[in-house]
Amino acid sequence: MSDTSSKLQGVFRDVFDNDELLIDRSTTAKDIEDWDSLRHVGLVVNIEAAFGVKFTSLEVASLGSVGEMIDLIERKQG
Repeated sequence: MSDTSSKLQGVFRDVFDNDELLIDRSTTAKDIEDWDSLRHVGLVVNIEAAFGVKFTSLEVASLGSVGEMIDLIERKQG
Protein backbone atom coordinates (compact mmCIF):
# COMPACT_ATOMS: atom_id res chain seq x y z
CA MET A 1 0.00 0.00 0.00
CA SER A 2 1.42 3.39 -1.00
CA ASP A 3 1.75 6.30 1.41
CA THR A 4 -1.19 7.98 -0.32
CA SER A 5 -3.31 4.84 0.01
CA SER A 6 -2.45 4.44 3.70
CA LYS A 7 -3.23 8.06 4.50
CA LEU A 8 -6.45 7.90 2.47
CA GLN A 9 -7.45 4.77 4.40
CA GLY A 10 -7.26 6.84 7.58
CA VAL A 11 -9.39 9.62 6.09
CA PHE A 12 -12.06 7.11 5.04
CA ARG A 13 -12.06 5.54 8.51
CA ASP A 14 -12.49 8.97 10.12
CA VAL A 15 -15.24 10.14 7.76
CA PHE A 16 -17.21 6.90 7.97
CA ASP A 17 -16.42 6.47 11.70
CA ASN A 18 -15.31 2.88 11.12
CA ASP A 19 -11.84 1.82 12.29
CA GLU A 20 -12.20 -1.50 10.44
CA LEU A 21 -13.09 -0.05 7.03
CA LEU A 22 -10.79 -1.30 4.30
CA ILE A 23 -10.48 0.36 0.91
CA ASP A 24 -8.48 -0.50 -2.18
CA ARG A 25 -8.12 0.96 -5.66
CA SER A 26 -11.33 -0.70 -6.86
CA THR A 27 -13.53 0.56 -4.00
CA THR A 28 -16.51 2.68 -5.10
CA ALA A 29 -19.38 4.40 -3.32
CA LYS A 30 -21.49 1.30 -3.97
CA ASP A 31 -19.11 -0.75 -1.82
CA ILE A 32 -19.58 1.35 1.34
CA GLU A 33 -23.08 1.30 2.77
CA ASP A 34 -22.98 4.76 4.40
CA TRP A 35 -21.45 6.54 1.39
CA ASP A 36 -24.20 9.01 0.50
CA SER A 37 -24.01 12.52 -0.97
CA LEU A 38 -23.46 14.17 2.40
CA ARG A 39 -20.63 11.81 3.33
CA HIS A 40 -19.17 12.34 -0.13
CA VAL A 41 -18.88 16.08 0.49
CA GLY A 42 -17.32 15.43 3.89
CA LEU A 43 -14.92 12.95 2.36
CA VAL A 44 -13.77 15.41 -0.30
CA VAL A 45 -13.29 18.21 2.25
CA ASN A 46 -11.32 15.90 4.56
CA ILE A 47 -9.16 14.58 1.71
CA GLU A 48 -8.36 18.12 0.59
CA ALA A 49 -7.34 19.05 4.15
CA ALA A 50 -5.32 15.88 4.76
CA PHE A 51 -3.37 16.09 1.52
CA GLY A 52 -3.17 19.87 1.09
CA VAL A 53 -4.88 19.79 -2.31
CA LYS A 54 -7.98 21.38 -3.85
CA PHE A 55 -10.30 19.64 -6.30
CA THR A 56 -12.56 21.26 -8.86
CA SER A 57 -16.19 20.16 -8.97
CA LEU A 58 -15.50 18.62 -12.39
CA GLU A 59 -12.63 16.55 -10.97
CA VAL A 60 -14.79 15.32 -8.10
CA ALA A 61 -17.67 14.46 -10.43
CA SER A 62 -15.37 12.45 -12.69
CA LEU A 63 -14.04 10.18 -9.92
CA GLY A 64 -15.32 6.64 -10.19
CA SER A 65 -13.17 4.75 -7.70
CA VAL A 66 -10.69 5.10 -4.88
CA GLY A 67 -7.92 4.32 -7.37
CA GLU A 68 -8.89 7.32 -9.48
CA MET A 69 -8.94 9.41 -6.31
CA ILE A 70 -5.42 8.24 -5.39
CA ASP A 71 -4.17 9.07 -8.89
CA LEU A 72 -5.73 12.55 -8.74
CA ILE A 73 -4.24 13.26 -5.31
CA GLU A 74 -0.79 12.20 -6.49
CA ARG A 75 -1.07 14.33 -9.66
CA LYS A 76 -2.12 17.35 -7.56
CA GLN A 77 0.82 16.86 -5.22
CA GLY A 78 3.20 16.76 -8.18
